[in-house]
Amino acid sequence: MRRKRKEHIVKLVATLKDGTHIVEHGDGRLERRRSETDWQRLDALTDKEIETSIASDPAWREFKDLDWSNAVLVIPPRKKPISIRVDEDVLAFFRHEGAGYQRRMNAVLRSYMEHNKSRKTDRKTKKRA
Repeated sequence: MRRKRKEHIVKLVATLKDGTHIVEHGDGRLERRRSETDWQRLDALTDKEIETSIASDPAWREFKDLDWSNAVLVIPPRKKPISIRVDEDVLAFFRHEGAGYQRRMNAVLRSYMEHNKSRKTDRKTKKRA
């Protein structure tokens, strides 16, 4: 059985003049990192070598035929800090999953909201008919 790999996403906060980056982890920690990219080696690659490398990447095969010409930039809504009371077991459940529990709680609430929006629209349409 495959073990589920825990996703660890970092967000770039700043790039400094010396080439280092400040990244923010899901739990809010900031870290200073040096780029691990070998830029000299990358600059030395020919277009043909880059294309060959991309073609051999299994992840690329999934996306190579996608049409991105109609892609739309979606800017997520701003977050509003609030104080909310939730049951201890509910909070424990989300926290047990690790960093990003507030984001997951927001996703559950958004899903509920979207589901109920569509139900209200369906009811209005039925009344008009």
